[in-house]
Amino acid sequence: MRIDHMPRLPVTFQVSGVPAPQGSKTGIVVGDRAVVVEGKGAGRDRFRQWRSDVRHACDAAIDTPIEGPVHVDINFYMPRPKSHYRTGRNAHLLRDQAPGWHTSKPDIDKLARAVLDAITGSAIHDDSQVARMRVGKQYADDRRVGATITVDQLTRK
Repeated sequence: MRIDHMPRLPVTFQVSGVPAPQGSKTGIVVGDRAVVVEGKGAGRDRFRQWRSDVRHACDAAIDTPIEGPVHVDINFYMPRPKSHYRTGRNAHLLRDQAPGWHTSKPDIDKLARAVLDAITGSAIHDDSQVARMRVGKQYADDRRVGATITVDQLTRK
C-alpha cells in the first residue's frame, strides 16, 4: 500500500547478500511470438533472489516513487576469495599483495543495471529518471557483503 506524499530524501538502504549481475537477455521464438528471457540456470536464480532482496529493502525504505531526475549512489561490497588470505595460524590476515578494489567479474555495469531494475516502480518510476549515478565495487572486509544504495532527487542549483 502506497501513501501519497513526498518521500524523505535522500533515501539510503542496505541490502545483504552477494550482489548478482543482470545477465544478458536472449530473444527466442515460442510458437509465433518473440519472447525475451533472462539467462538460464543458477546465475538466473541468484540474480532473481538478489533483485528480490533489493526490492524488499527499497520498499521498506521508501513508500512512494521519487518524481523527476534522480541521483543514484551504489556501493557494492563483494566477498574476498580465500586466495587473498594467508595460511595456517595467520589465515585470518590478508596477504600483503591482496587488492583493495574488486576488479574481477561481475562487471559493475551489470550489477548497477540489476539494482536499477529492482528499484524501478518503488524508489523511481522508470530508470530513465536517473540523470547521475555513482557506482563503486570493493571487497567487504569490515563490512557485510551486499550493497548500500542511496537515491536522491536532483534539483537545479
